[in-house]
Amino acid sequence: MSKRDYYEVLGVAKSASADEIKKAYRKVAMQYHPDRNPGDKAAEEKFKEAAEAYEILSDADKRAQYDRYGHAGVGAGARGGFNGGAGMNMDDIFSNFGDIFGDDVFGSFFGGGGQRRGGGGQRTRGVRGSNLRVKLKLTYEEIAKGVTKNIKVKKYVVCSTCNGSGAKDKNSVQTCSTCGGSGQVRRVQNTFLGQMQTVTTCPTCNGEGTTVTAKCGSCKGEGRVYAEETITIDVPAGVQEGMQLNVNGKGNAGERGGMAGDLIILIEEEAHKDLQRDGLNVAYDLYISFTDAVFGTSVEVPTIDGRAKIKIPAGTQAGKIFRLKGKGFPAVNSYEKGDQLIQVNVWTPQNLTSEEKALLEKLGESPNMKPQPEKSEKGFFDKLREKFS
Repeated sequence: MSKRDYYEVLGVAKSASADEIKKAYRKVAMQYHPDRNPGDKAAEEKFKEAAEAYEILSDADKRAQYDRYGHAGVGAGARGGFNGGAGMNMDDIFSNFGDIFGDDVFGSFFGGGGQRRGGGGQRTRGVRGSNLRVKLKLTYEEIAKGVTKNIKVKKYVVCSTCNGSGAKDKNSVQTCSTCGGSGQVRRVQNTFLGQMQTVTTCPTCNGEGTTVTAKCGSCKGEGRVYAEETITIDVPAGVQEGMQLNVNGKGNAGERGGMAGDLIILIEEEAHKDLQRDGLNVAYDLYISFTDAVFGTSVEVPTIDGRAKIKIPAGTQAGKIFRLKGKGFPAVNSYEKGDQLIQVNVWTPQNLTSEEKALLEKLGESPNMKPQPEKSEKGFFDKLREKFS
């Protein structure tokens, strides 16, 4: 079953602002919230679908990828480097987007402050880590076939001494006295509609439900340390210069057990010694001698996946373009594939002996050596129009 368009899922236009997307997600999520639809699997799937759509459209980088490449650019159909929201469970959704419901319409409607599955109150863990951006240079061959890369990244990682808690030991963590461990404080107001309950994040523990009495010596209470980590990146075939890949949860670790940020990979192309990229196509300049152009020849040319032999017919004119079908780059979000274009350049010798000059001068007097372009032969501007039309 194919995925629905994310904008359609939230009921917004592609030009929608971030605030409009947030409001639309809140509306859809409230409509299909499991507490409102107990036991309704269809509603739960729509709730997850809305969370997935919001995860992509609320992030500027992910939204740009989605607008350009569709689902293939952000998860569906892409290789492992792209992680969309489809794999989320209910705990993930409430953990990631609990702030969307934090004024506590959910608390008012459902009487529990939007409690998460898994027990406890609307408790958060630590502070989310920041995103990281790294550049990844790829060869034409790697781009054409897709590649798995192991890259070393210096970043914040979870402290191994305290396992991210920031505490010296388990006895150095105590339940927050302000919120009683729920991570929330509740207030009941009398309004003309009756009693309304609002729920806000506990100001003492910042929603964590616990406080640290003695800090970990290794991380000084942050729950993370600066180190180098090797990360495996699966790059899909067909990526281009300037494209960004997003790897969820591989950025900086959060403070005190907070969610990790994302790792954003900026693609760069390594120049090829023979070939040039033109979108999905590959261009190659082939130089042949005057005699080869006259009599014809067979030559080997480089391609992005090896070498190919082509036949140059007798009488080939300079500027002639040969096409090798399907020898270009694949598209990252479809089955389309480019071609290799080979332009023939007839090499004019610049240093001749006296004997060679005499032979050519004599040959130049022959009527067959005079230019006689055919009417069907395309001129320079015709070729330009064909290339860019």
